[in-house]
Amino acid sequence: MAQNTSMEEFEALLNESFEMDTPDEGSVVKGKVIAIEAGQAIIDVGYKMEGRVDLKEFANPGEAAEIAVGDEVEVFLRSAENARGEAVISREMARREEAWDRLEKAYADDARVEGAIFGRVKGGFTVDLGGAVAFLPGSQVDVRPVRDAGPLMGLKQPFQILKMDRRRGNIVVSRRAILEESRAEQRAEVIANLTEGQAVDGVVKNITEYGAFVDLGGVDGLLHVTDMAWRRVNHPSEILAIGETVKVQVIKINKETHRISLGMKQLQEDPWDLVAAKYPLASVHTGRVTNITDYGAFVELEPGVEGLVHVSEMSWTKKNVHPGKIVSTSQEVEVMVLEIDSAKRRVSLGLKQTMRNPWEVFSETHPEGAVVEGEVKNITEFGLFVGLPGDIDGMVHLSDLSWDERGEDAIQNYRKGDMVQAMVSEVDIEKERISLSIKNVGGDKFAEAVGGVKRGAIITVAVTAIEDGGVEVEFEGMKSFIRRSDLSRDRAEQRPERFSVGDKVDVRVTNVDSKSRRLGLSIKAREIAEEKEAVEQYGSSASGASLGDILGAALKGDDE
Repeated sequence: MAQNTSMEEFEALLNESFEMDTPDEGSVVKGKVIAIEAGQAIIDVGYKMEGRVDLKEFANPGEAAEIAVGDEVEVFLRSAENARGEAVISREMARREEAWDRLEKAYADDARVEGAIFGRVKGGFTVDLGGAVAFLPGSQVDVRPVRDAGPLMGLKQPFQILKMDRRRGNIVVSRRAILEESRAEQRAEVIANLTEGQAVDGVVKNITEYGAFVDLGGVDGLLHVTDMAWRRVNHPSEILAIGETVKVQVIKINKETHRISLGMKQLQEDPWDLVAAKYPLASVHTGRVTNITDYGAFVELEPGVEGLVHVSEMSWTKKNVHPGKIVSTSQEVEVMVLEIDSAKRRVSLGLKQTMRNPWEVFSETHPEGAVVEGEVKNITEFGLFVGLPGDIDGMVHLSDLSWDERGEDAIQNYRKGDMVQAMVSEVDIEKERISLSIKNVGGDKFAEAVGGVKRGAIITVAVTAIEDGGVEVEFEGMKSFIRRSDLSRDRAEQRPERFSVGDKVDVRVTNVDSKSRRLGLSIKAREIAEEKEAVEQYGSSASGASLGDILGAALKGDDE
């Protein structure tokens, strides 16, 4: 009977053991450390199963393992039995599974997670999130680029999960998001205590081409280069250094973007308040050239006060020259104040006004009629440009080149660089023009020769050349031509060959053409005039006297 009872109890126990659930492979189970040997922990996971785990799996990155016999731990059961009859378990995979569950919940709740940067990879860093490894992109490490991440390695700190994929085992985190959030809170608190116009102390954190960022105690403000000083500042490093403490004024606060604009010059006296009194119109001052542009040069009259010398006000004579060829940066120059616009903070200056107008000077020293000598600077289709004292030019028009030649022909006699003499015909100071005449040097020979000669006058000329169409004659050095038809009243005597070079001939002036500089001469007209005069004096056609008798009497009278 007793034997039957023991058999029944054994059968019940056996059935109970069969009915007990055994852990599934691929799940996390609890175990107890029963021994530590050869760098491994031997763990009893129950169900008469034991497994081994490397001690390093119990350590956080950069730390030593903290585990002892008797500790209860969770491990991941990969396989119930291996070739040695031991369970294949992993503490690391258990931690990962546990971490993923925790991280997924944090991701869903948009909560921060704690982790430590423990390695560097291409494009960023690796972060241990308590069993799960995440990727931290380089752009998400800090608000500003980080050159040395050494101080951050192994340091436990909060991160924000940006993206995660459990199936692929990918997690992307950000440290920058945490910093920006805390900075935003800090910025809001600091900004709440700032007011526009307030003067505060700050530390220069960064310098750029356009200004400097100043730390006001947890919040940065931008100090633009134009607000650093009343004078021109080419680069912020001229007056600021990183780490320097400066006093600035809050110019503007943008409540929405939390941007703060700062100024230094606003705490100094504005030099423009006294500009009108210190620099009256037409006054001359010495300044320094600070900047040169295509349209002129900026001249500093005093720190904070600059004026523009427009290119048109730089030189009396150099019209199409770049300002950089007239003045140079840092050069000391004398300028005249031409205009002041205090509202726009502009001063118009003149450089040429400090020197006398060269056309006025020339007009005083070379009045009309004076003869000057200069070099031919340029030859154009309408005349010559001649260099004159004072670095100015005068123009000789084609019509003022020669008395005897057409202007188009006369200009061929000149070359660039020739020295010529010319008479000043006109000086127009307002238009900056000087008219010269080469042909008037030495006077007008034609006018001198025929000054007393009028139409109808009888003059004596000398034959200088015999041609088929007539003869060339000369009167007081001026050449004229008598056509064949004007050689005699008698057609039979209208022969050029009856004259010889050097013959003296009396002729009648039929025309004085000052424009063409020619005298119209005729022997025929003289003979007709003499005949008419003889008829009027000695007879008429009604007296019965023949023309021969009248002319004979006239000639006889002339002889007497």
